[in-house]
Amino acid sequence: MIGQDLVGQRIKAVRRQRGFSQAQLAHPELSDSYVSLIESGKRTPTPAVLELLAQKLDCSLTYLVNGVTAEQMDEIELGLSYAQLALENGEVAEARTRYAELLGDSGLAGLPQLRQDAEYGLALATHACGDLDGAITLLNELRQHASAAMAPERHVSVAVILTRCYRERGDLTQAVQVAEGILGGAVRPIWSEGLIELGTALLAAYAERGDLLRAYQFGAELHAAAELVGTPRATVLALWAEAIVAAETGRLDDALALAERALAIYSENGEPRGVAGLRVDYAQIRLMARPFEAAACRDMLTRVETELQESSIGATFKMKCAYHLTRAELLLGRPERAREHIQSVLNMVGEMPKDLQTEAHLLASEAMARLGRSEEASGELTSVAELLERAPSNRQTAHAWLTAARVLERIDEPARSVDAYQRALACVGL
Repeated sequence: MIGQDLVGQRIKAVRRQRGFSQAQLAHPELSDSYVSLIESGKRTPTPAVLELLAQKLDCSLTYLVNGVTAEQMDEIELGLSYAQLALENGEVAEARTRYAELLGDSGLAGLPQLRQDAEYGLALATHACGDLDGAITLLNELRQHASAAMAPERHVSVAVILTRCYRERGDLTQAVQVAEGILGGAVRPIWSEGLIELGTALLAAYAERGDLLRAYQFGAELHAAAELVGTPRATVLALWAEAIVAAETGRLDDALALAERALAIYSENGEPRGVAGLRVDYAQIRLMARPFEAAACRDMLTRVETELQESSIGATFKMKCAYHLTRAELLLGRPERAREHIQSVLNMVGEMPKDLQTEAHLLASEAMARLGRSEEASGELTSVAELLERAPSNRQTAHAWLTAARVLERIDEPARSVDAYQRALACVGL
């Protein structure tokens, strides 16, 4: 039902509640036939006419236009603000509950833009909770039912998240199709920050499915596009995407150089929470490229950890910081200190996406194995196996099984180790 039909129905309902005829409502400013046309949805009243009718009916203009009172509108907008704040602060389960409650309120029926905001927020929160199937369903429904009313920027944002969801679920073909549906046409849209971000999601999908030549070529194109856009954020996104491809292809020194450039630019232009988060990701690449610099990485991450504790940044980045601190301490041969950090990770892991849960339990198993706590390491690996049983068969899952196999060897569980090796091979089709 279109908006003018709903407005007409509300005018008709309130008129009848007040005991007015159409002629009584119309007189003297309007004709009763004009009121009849408005109520039947055949005429769209001007703002001035709507304001006049609201005065005559002794109801709020907000109610006639949107189907809610001014007080209800304030409550809905406040609810959306609280849900968004919860999502930004990493309280993803709380955000998901709040968005779902808002969408269950009939008051949103006449507020298509706010309803779309709530549906998009619910999809983001569902993804952040690790429910990839649920997020994909919500995003596809949003694209299908709200497409006509969706701003171009929102179209791109939905495509970015949908591409990431498909990639994280292991459906790389779908991930590529979603992004290429916007970026790969005969006539490519004018580059923007949003399209650069979509390009980085596409680049990650190329790299993960092993299409490294295409990833390398597209990375260069993305870098050129970022220069055209000319904003610091676009440049940082493109540099980071190139760093990911370099790391995937084993060019760790190149990856580190690109990550350092991205961090330098963002440190000057980004907001503090984002800079702290990027430092955590930079530490990951630095530990891979230069494990002999683990002490410097640990010191940097310790400073970032303090910054994160004092900020409202999401729990995901706090967890990642503790995770990489654990890795640094293990590289420095300090498993006891690593155990303290990994406990922080495990305390936060419950609401995280499944891939992060897997990485956390894997690292915990390594720390426990090095401490000689074989029983605890075995328990962590049982959690890993349960998560990997439901994971997609891709290179990331294969690597996780391979890591698990090596830890199982270390704690002298040969049968489980062989099984883990076999599962790793199966994930890559061997």
